[in-house]
Amino acid sequence: MSDSVIAKYEDRFLKTYSNYPQGRYVSLLIVRKIESEAIFRTEGSGEPLSKEFVHAGLSNDNVIQRVVISKRKQTAVERRTGRELLRKYDKLFPGRRTKVLCALNRNDPCERCMDCMIYGYAVGGGGAQKSRVVTDDAFSLHPAATVTGLKQFNALYDNSTMRDPETGKPSASIGTDEYVKPEAVFLDIETLRDMTVDEFKYVVGNVLRSTRYGAISSRIGKVRNILAGVIFSDCEIFSNLELTQAVFDLLRGGEPEPEFPVHVDRVIDAVRRAVDDLKGRVPGQITVLPPDEVSGLVSEINQLYGNEDKVKAMLDAATRMYSPENSSQNKEG
Repeated sequence: MSDSVIAKYEDRFLKTYSNYPQGRYVSLLIVRKIESEAIFRTEGSGEPLSKEFVHAGLSNDNVIQRVVISKRKQTAVERRTGRELLRKYDKLFPGRRTKVLCALNRNDPCERCMDCMIYGYAVGGGGAQKSRVVTDDAFSLHPAATVTGLKQFNALYDNSTMRDPETGKPSASIGTDEYVKPEAVFLDIETLRDMTVDEFKYVVGNVLRSTRYGAISSRIGKVRNILAGVIFSDCEIFSNLELTQAVFDLLRGGEPEPEFPVHVDRVIDAVRRAVDDLKGRVPGQITVLPPDEVSGLVSEINQLYGNEDKVKAMLDAATRMYSPENSSQNKEG
């Protein structure tokens, strides 16, 4: 396809999987827009939101507290999205030890599905595959005080009261949760290392198709992931925090902080302007995709996942690549 963005940059990807680092990086600049209430915390009910004190921007010394989505909380969701697809097309395989179908947190990965080979695995006393999706904590654009609130929760009995209709005792299921408000924005960079074209399509599809993050995700935590930019490079680029601080400076317009809520199109534009400022700090060769090519790439991915035959062909080709006779995992180069 002559108009394919991915085909245009095909030389930036590996032709087949290799276990040896090749120095080919693709950074996905992601705007995560919260579209319902959301709770991002470390563990357990009743825990506070995850937050960190950091500088507000790059151009001043003001320190603010930002809400954080931990790196594992992001990729765990996207891995499950991908594994759901692999399960649908029978591309998950039995583990080598228990012969149970490959699953997260079982300590018996199959070591040959796309999830294992892209996002990594570790086996106690056995082999390991380092993740080729490099992530970091995502920070809220605005201060925590601006984008968070408190909500009381309770659990009613069948009689619609807080008292047990049989014993008359009050329910203990009452409390408060701190939550992130709708239309809060988090900025994130996912760096993909040494990917083939099919692996790249799989990871980008996982990002765009993932919609629920954080605690109580069956009822809250709706998130829209927007691909704001794509950068090819021969090294890692700037950090999530640097990008967030640069965008904060661009959007605040002389005020202490940007308006809230801020329209997502303004954020995307600021991300692209921030890249122009920050790319000079990168000690390597980088290629920034122009906005029209980023939009074209997203359209390509959407069309791919709308075609069942093409999705199956992509998964088939990538899975065959990991077999010992076809892959270069034991050969340098």
